[in-house]
This record gives sequence, C-alpha cells and structure tokens, in this order.
Amino acid sequence: MTETQPTHHHQTLRFKTVVMILLVVIFSPIGNVLLKKGMTDVGALAFSTPADAAHSAVKIFTSPYIWLGIGSLIGFFVAYTLVLSWADYSFVQPAAAVAYAVTALLGHFVMHEPVTPMRWAGVFVICLGVFVVGRTPPRTTEHT
Repeated sequence: MTETQPTHHHQTLRFKTVVMILLVVIFSPIGNVLLKKGMTDVGALAFSTPADAAHSAVKIFTSPYIWLGIGSLIGFFVAYTLVLSWADYSFVQPAAAVAYAVTALLGHFVMHEPVTPMRWAGVFVICLGVFVVGRTPPRTTEHT
C-alpha cells in the first residue's frame, strides 16, 4: 500500500459514515413524527373486544401517515445497520444522538409541542457530546 491509500481509505470511511449517520438522523425523527401524526389522527383506540381490536387495526393501517412513518423507519433501519457494519458502535450511537435535537425541533415546529428550556439545555448537552465524538475516528478496530 502507498502512503496515500490509508489516508484515502480513512477519508472514504468518514464520508460514508457521515452520510449514513445523516440519514439515520433524518429518517428516525421524521418516521416518529409521522407515526405520532398518524396516531393523533386515528385517535384513542379500544382493544376490549376482538371487534374493537380489528376496528383499531383497520384505523391504524389505513392511515397514510402511519405507512409513511413505517417507510421512514425502514430507511432508518437500513442506514443504521449499514453504518454499524463498518463503524464502531461507540462512534455511531453517540453521533446518531443528534436525532434527539431534530426530534425536539420537529416536536416544537411541526407538532406545536412546548419544549421547555430544560429540554433545550439537554439537547444542547447531547449536541456537545456528538461534537466531541465526531472528532474521533469512526473505526478504531481493524476490519475482519
């Protein structure tokens, strides 16, 4: 191997890791917001009788928001499993935690939920941790 090959490999690894974590950070909160929107539209569910359970299932699985949420969470699952196949879990999980910030923003601006200053402070601390973890290499072990 030449001297530039390891550097190129590390740059490629970092780039594809950042792209997949970005997809994780986008798909997970959006999927959860879509599920929340779908379930808010569906309303309270009853499961006291088999007929109630069947009616509730029909309400859930005929909601376009539920299906969009499921699709988004499948996108999250694919991106998350891909990035875990080449990057350290101790890098991926903290880096993907920036999704909590996206969740708070979506909760506030899309779902019109109040986000208290204490929650914003927690989001800031999480983002600070993501910044620290992001300054480390995605993989500290050799690929086997």
